[in-house]
Amino acid sequence: MADPCIFCRIARGEVPAQMIASNKEIAAFRDLNPQAPVHILIIPKNHIGSLDDTGDSYLLGQMVSLAAAIARQEKISKTGYRTVINTGKDGGQSVDHLHLHLLGGRPMTWPPG
Repeated sequence: MADPCIFCRIARGEVPAQMIASNKEIAAFRDLNPQAPVHILIIPKNHIGSLDDTGDSYLLGQMVSLAAAIARQEKISKTGYRTVINTGKDGGQSVDHLHLHLLGGRPMTWPPG
């Protein structure tokens, strides 16, 4: 049976994505439905359903550190960017795989939604 998790399949290279960064633990790729000029998703390569399903502060730190590094690479660190982790249905999580959104390249409004 094929793995139904699209992000697991992207992490394994089974589904094409515009990969920005990848190492043993995490991957970063451009969102197919961008909500800002820069919209990158950062995921753990191992399946973790949501932020509520992990206590791995090292992994979460790696994801946030990679977001900051990519923001510098994408030239949005000086003007500003937003990082978002949606958790659960009411939190707006649409894929049941932990992922961090890196958004930038335009002014962000508040509240977000």
